[in-house]
Amino acid sequence: MELVFSDEALAIVVPIAAYWVCSSMYMALGRSMDEYRLHPRDEERSKNLVSKRDVVKGVVLQQLVQAAVAAIIFTLTGGSTATAAGTQQGTTCRTCVTVVLQVTVGKAVLDGWQYAWHRYMHRNKFMYRHVHSWHHRLVLPYAFGVQYNHPVEGLLDTVGGALAFLASGMSSRVSIFFFMLCAIKGVDAHCGLWLPGNPRAGRYNFSQPFFVTWDKVFGTHMPYVVEHRPQGGLHVRPMEALS
Repeated sequence: MELVFSDEALAIVVPIAAYWVCSSMYMALGRSMDEYRLHPRDEERSKNLVSKRDVVKGVVLQQLVQAAVAAIIFTLTGGSTATAAGTQQGTTCRTCVTVVLQVTVGKAVLDGWQYAWHRYMHRNKFMYRHVHSWHHRLVLPYAFGVQYNHPVEGLLDTVGGALAFLASGMSSRVSIFFFMLCAIKGVDAHCGLWLPGNPRAGRYNFSQPFFVTWDKVFGTHMPYVVEHRPQGGLHVRPMEALS
């Protein structure tokens, strides 16, 4: 019996699967490639303020919320925008150029949303203390911890993804690729390995998940260099002190 999955179902399931597959690969690499780690393995246990089990539980909760919101949006929009109708009619509206433009718009919208909220949560003491500090309980990030957030921040992240989907006009089929790319990019940024790593300072480098554009536009970009630790491994140092 052949199993057929709709684009909408794949758009919900594939990014979640990619998240766990990719993070598992990075975790495995981190156990066997100490020379590429941005922090010693022992420091994870001594500095992190939350257990791996609680991180997994928090991530799964956020992914359930994401799946529910995605299902609602696909139901309300019919699973796609007007471009899907063009495909059904056999037209050539859905060209590679169209898809590239939609993905580019989606990235720009998502990056702008994430930059604004991420920066605000670092600058606002109340929001940082009660919301964003949850994410920074992982002082030294696990690859699978990128989506470990306070539920409020998790919902805001989900809203950003929904806005990117709606504003770009992408179909549910294109969104499979887009949100899978988001998941992989987020895991890579928190993997703790220089492949490359993605360090963040308290008042700089808020852009995520794709580009540093918004940091450069608003003057919050801090360049950095990756250096070898005398005792082995790697560490990150800002290239210059910014006021």
